[in-house]
Amino acid sequence: MASALFVVSEEGYWAEECVEPLTTLDDAGVDVTVATPSGGPALVDERSTDPENVGEETAEFVQDVAENDERLNNPEPIATVSAADHDAVVFPGGHGTEWDVNQDRHARALLREAVESDDGTALVVCHAVGLLAFARDSEGGFVVEGRDVTGFPNDWEEGIVGDDDLMPDGRKLPYWVEDEVKAAGANWDAELEEDSSVTVDGDLVTARGPESSAEAAETLLDELGVEQPAD
Repeated sequence: MASALFVVSEEGYWAEECVEPLTTLDDAGVDVTVATPSGGPALVDERSTDPENVGEETAEFVQDVAENDERLNNPEPIATVSAADHDAVVFPGGHGTEWDVNQDRHARALLREAVESDDGTALVVCHAVGLLAFARDSEGGFVVEGRDVTGFPNDWEEGIVGDDDLMPDGRKLPYWVEDEVKAAGANWDAELEEDSSVTVDGDLVTARGPESSAEAAETLLDELGVEQPAD
């Protein structure tokens, strides 16, 4: 049985970007483990469960999983898990990742181990793509240097942050994902003209945002060689 490790923010993950891949992998028979930086419950960004933002059907679905999935509410600390024990490591997005996951040395190590191993794969979604701006390979270079990636674009960030880069909740956004990832040497293309954007470069899969979550999950199953269940 294939297995996947989800590394989820305690500062605010975007529900669909976690729940869609998690439930898709569940349905395909993939064994899923969830970890957070400290081992505390994963915290969902309330904007991502608001029907006015995501629609009633999506809101109801993701809220149910966020509230009731034991793995999200009783996760492992990321310092205690290993990429080598899993076929894939998944980093769901959300602005919260900028305050914890993307800055965490153990998260960076999990990413490096996944993409450098002979049989590992990493899926990185939306704001979690910012992790690529800080993760180094075993030789000290940036993991993302020279790789084709997509992620949360500046064009979208401009519509969210206000003066002085303040978020709607008053927190100051520490950096913009596109700027930092490009500075680390990535070949960036968020494919803004497309409804969904998922990019595969070797063992690294990146996805742009919530509307790319379903395609990202399906792409990861393809990369793992796991057959998707019939509708």
